[in-house]
Amino acid sequence: MTSLVDPDAVDRHPSPPTPPQRIRSDAEAIAAAHAVARLFAEGASERDRARRLPWDAVEAFTASGLGGITVPRAQGGADVSHATLAEVFAILAAADASAAQIQQNHFGVLALVRAAARPAQAERIYSDVLAGHRIGNAGPARDGKAITQTGVRLMPGPDGPRLSGERFYATGALFAHWIPARAQDADGRPVLVWVRREAPGVRVVDDWQGFGQRTTASGTVIFIDAPVEAGLTLDLTGLTDRPGLFGATSQLVHAAIDAGIGRGAVAAALDFVRTTTRAAPFTVADATEDPYILGEIGRLEIDLHAAEEVLARAGRTLDRVAAAAVTAASAAEASVAVAEAKILTTELALEASERLLELAGTSATRAAPNLGRFWRDARVHTLHDPVRWKYHLVGNYTLNGALPRRHQWN
Repeated sequence: MTSLVDPDAVDRHPSPPTPPQRIRSDAEAIAAAHAVARLFAEGASERDRARRLPWDAVEAFTASGLGGITVPRAQGGADVSHATLAEVFAILAAADASAAQIQQNHFGVLALVRAAARPAQAERIYSDVLAGHRIGNAGPARDGKAITQTGVRLMPGPDGPRLSGERFYATGALFAHWIPARAQDADGRPVLVWVRREAPGVRVVDDWQGFGQRTTASGTVIFIDAPVEAGLTLDLTGLTDRPGLFGATSQLVHAAIDAGIGRGAVAAALDFVRTTTRAAPFTVADATEDPYILGEIGRLEIDLHAAEEVLARAGRTLDRVAAAAVTAASAAEASVAVAEAKILTTELALEASERLLELAGTSATRAAPNLGRFWRDARVHTLHDPVRWKYHLVGNYTLNGALPRRHQWN
């Protein structure tokens, strides 16, 4: 039986942080995303086929300075708009959805830092990010319990607090310099602690075996009496009782990844139909003249543009809400806008990746072009959280004025 674990990832650790380029504006962020996307696209199909982790792509992302684009300007970052953040991820995911997904938790955690960190803590974290540190994630427990019901415990030790427990869906942790982890402290309070990837007692296991998003290394993190960074324990008590945008920001990035998968699938369909697809027998001279193919291409293009526009509108809504004091009503508005985007980008990613194969024809199912990776990536990533509850959220808000619950999936 062939192992699904990347042999090159065994005992591999990230290179020490080096100062990246400094991005100063939204326009520079978009330009950097296009440049990095070209690097992501090189070998993306072969990486997926062989399940070879994108170490070079991750390093290129960090070196570009994109990791610091949401750091506040007062701390030296570009503090780009939410709309720009979404477009950056759509650009990257169109090139390689796995390499883009690896970066998601970095920005999800930074949004949480804005909401929960004390000023000195935020200053330290932002400084490290701008110096080239990557942030990973120690996600939910493998048993599927809510992330707030963590089995990871922070307990006092003779030389400082120590962390013990196991977390799954740890996207980005293998490549990270910092692994933030949700835990309960000795008093039972929910906290976010920061652990060095190289700290003793930290083990990152590349045991992710999804049939899509194959090279995200979204496996397991095990903490065994691991030391945590002094002064970087964020108290999350009451976080969900305070209006904020950390959940909506995290979901916006997920929606952008789905939009990028759809964008990449549409581009692949256009290329394959133009260069390879054969016309159906006894119909037209060339597949590009097939009226049914033309109709399907037209529909896909419209669906792509619609999803992209609703995604951009969601980003602009977050920007408007963030420009003032966030209230329960404005936080709800942001969550609903992102939920609408998540619905449409989910539908786009699945539809475009499925239609890609139908439009390209039988030859597209061969291993060489590996076009099935778009559907596999779409199917796996869109299961990140149940989109059926987004329909409920939007409907309940629209009909009954019910405000969405505050958590990282809203």
